[in-house]
Amino acid sequence: MVNVEQLKYSVNHMSVDRVSEAVLDLRIDGLVTDDRTPFGKVHFNTCFAEVEALFQRAGFHRPLDVVGYQGLAYALYDASRWEAVDVLRWLKTACDQAAVEAG
Repeated sequence: MVNVEQLKYSVNHMSVDRVSEAVLDLRIDGLVTDDRTPFGKVHFNTCFAEVEALFQRAGFHRPLDVVGYQGLAYALYDASRWEAVDVLRWLKTACDQAAVEAG
């Protein structure tokens, strides 16, 4: 089992190149879901300040926030472009659609 300090270390030493695609998505769409980031929900829950700092080092300097839907999906979003409730609705729709497609 990885502890919080190990998670923080891994985030702080993550390559900026690894997050550059997510930064581009944030600039274009203002939203990045869990399946398109190098971070999972554990990082979001325990190391958000480090995740935000890494995005700032990668060149994204707007305020970020994170929202999750029932532990199934998470999104990191540009708080100056989206309201949390809108992102939550989008995640719910995405999860519902994935459930329908899965059968």
